[in-house]
Amino acid sequence: MSFDSALIGQFSVFFMVITMAIFVPKSDANCAFQAIFNFGDSNSDTGGFYAAFPSQPSPNGMTYFKRPTGRPTDGRLYIDFLAQGLGQPFVSPYLQSIGSDYRHGANFATLASTVRLPNTSLFVTGVSPFSLAIQLNQMKQFKVRVDELHSSGKTNLPPPGIFGKSLYTFYIGQNDFTGNLAYIGISGVKQYLPQVVSQIASTIKEIYALGGRTFLVLNLAPIGCYPAFLVELPHGNSDIDSFGCMISYNNAVVEYNDMLKEAMEQTRKDLPNANVIYVDIHTVMLELFQHPTSHGLKYGTKACCGEGGGAYNFNPKVSCGNSKIINGQTLNATACSDPYNYVSWDGIHATEAANKLVAYAILNGSYSHPAFSLYKYCDIRPFT
Repeated sequence: MSFDSALIGQFSVFFMVITMAIFVPKSDANCAFQAIFNFGDSNSDTGGFYAAFPSQPSPNGMTYFKRPTGRPTDGRLYIDFLAQGLGQPFVSPYLQSIGSDYRHGANFATLASTVRLPNTSLFVTGVSPFSLAIQLNQMKQFKVRVDELHSSGKTNLPPPGIFGKSLYTFYIGQNDFTGNLAYIGISGVKQYLPQVVSQIASTIKEIYALGGRTFLVLNLAPIGCYPAFLVELPHGNSDIDSFGCMISYNNAVVEYNDMLKEAMEQTRKDLPNANVIYVDIHTVMLELFQHPTSHGLKYGTKACCGEGGGAYNFNPKVSCGNSKIINGQTLNATACSDPYNYVSWDGIHATEAANKLVAYAILNGSYSHPAFSLYKYCDIRPFT
């Protein structure tokens, strides 16, 4: 049985599981959660970064949207599938001024965002100015404006009571982990990871003070299996496991994830009237990288969109959809014709196919701690 079908088969089981969740389950409504407010980086950015800095090239978006939409993948992200599963529209980027509908939440995530405040410029190192602290401030301002404009008849905003009936999702920290990894090594990165975890926890508490009660916090995926990092990060042959992933870097991610899980457990104790859910997507993604053919895929550690071919099809000098002349030769980073067979889209981000499998795991709660099946709270819609 494939991972996909196995997860689907688990849905009926998890639907009957009685969790320790405090949020009031659904009654006559289709879903107890009426909105999603998302905080993160490129893994869940639905167009925020490119609303601020428009430049995303094709073939991004080729699978589902048939055009670039600001998502760094061929189609949908996990947050898109989550919204569809809950029967809601895609979550509009907070930074997108044209065509946005915020009645069902807002997405504050932007590509290259970090948890910690950046100490450099986007134009120097490529780090987004929209760190988690900025995203939190945007959330606070959003709530202020919703309260202020409630009586004005604005049709693209939610009612003021929405904030206690929403999911707050966090998928951020990867850029804190990998941003300087090649230069300062694992030991250097470990020095500030406690700050990353602490800030995520404090952000949850601040949103709780605004009325938020249900928080899904995704851990980090196994970056030691990413084609980009297999090319860029220093390692020896002895550091490669039988699946082609880097052992030391994956072990370091596991240490961070353990730290994050412990912090979420403490946050749960500090906020007894809230659901603080730690979501182990690391296990899901590791399984996909290690056994892609078991789940309807073909390629684990090879990028669909890239340049160079070979085992990884990744060239750090030419990103997906771009061309560059190097030593008189034009190099083109193009997409494969079958992204549905790949785990990795561009060496750093997951394909729509992989994101879909991650979303299944989140919806049924099989990788959540404590167990938290959204089937208990919503009539989950099938993905198209």
